[in-house]
Amino acid sequence: MVRVGDPLPQAFYERPATEVAPDLIGKLLVQDPDSTSGTLCAGRIVEVEAYCGDGDPAAHSRSGPTARNASMFGPPGRLYVYLIYGMHWCANAVCAPAGAGDAVLLRALEPVHGAGAMAARRSRTGAAVGERNLCSGPGKLTQAFGIDGAHDGADLTTDGGLSIRDDGWTAADMVSTTRIGISRGTDAPWRWYVAGNTHVSRR
Repeated sequence: MVRVGDPLPQAFYERPATEVAPDLIGKLLVQDPDSTSGTLCAGRIVEVEAYCGDGDPAAHSRSGPTARNASMFGPPGRLYVYLIYGMHWCANAVCAPAGAGDAVLLRALEPVHGAGAMAARRSRTGAAVGERNLCSGPGKLTQAFGIDGAHDGADLTTDGGLSIRDDGWTAADMVSTTRIGISRGTDAPWRWYVAGNTHVSRR
């Protein structure tokens, strides 16, 4: 039986995204067994980016609530899921008090349990499914975990479905850099990743 710990409580997320993001490094994204795979899937969070409400030009929440970003303004500890390029889903942990519009993008995971089920989901898209490539990017990890728009607003703090948990693991060394894949807010050092980890999307 894989040890995954308990879901992080809502209080963990009730802080600015820039505080929550580095604390998410090393935690586990866990998907309880479902009718599709019947397998518990768990991936260690090895890369994240913080997005910080109306003061952040790169945040989806910079101009206030819309139909697309409504979950970003909801209670902390929920999942904000959006589509980019019309084809890739991205998953974010909502942070700060409700209404702030803060969230942490989950950029990469290291598979810990259920890699076969992750590979099966990824292979349906024709993607390469080597373990190093399973979750090494925000669109890859949502494919591997079967996360899509139906998960927008999901509660990460409860058992069942998707949750983020603490199994006691800590990174020996963590790197802080500027965010990638954006055209605004490029100077903010709000990306963190585990140094030397081969599952990070870009080092």
